[in-house]
Amino acid sequence: MSVVTDTLGDMLTRIRNGQMANLAVVACPSSKHRKSVLDTLAREGYIRGYTETQQGNGQAMLDIELKYHEGEPAIRKIERVSKPGRRVYTGIGDLSRVFNGLGISILSTPRGVLSDNEARAQHVGGEVLCRVF
Repeated sequence: MSVVTDTLGDMLTRIRNGQMANLAVVACPSSKHRKSVLDTLAREGYIRGYTETQQGNGQAMLDIELKYHEGEPAIRKIERVSKPGRRVYTGIGDLSRVFNGLGISILSTPRGVLSDNEARAQHVGGEVLCRVF
């Protein structure tokens, strides 16, 4: 069994690889943090949704339903910004738009995991987890 140090980066890579292979569903281990990021992706329309399933060994898994539009993946690009070795924080005034507002940044804020638009509306900054386009 391998130990993953960047669990969120691992999930984003699984989503990226699944969409390149045109898979309908990808699986990854479950955690509260991953679920809150997936909730944001679902709210913004980048994934269909996800379900949590229990495996025989007691490990909870997330089955992420990927979204396609006319055969093309809904997520063109998904990249990790803040990494375990280098955390990236931003105030609400310094938060830049992703591809002129076509994409989103996902932030971990004191009010939970939010998209950049939600963070602007609530006027909170935080750690920039990833960018999605």
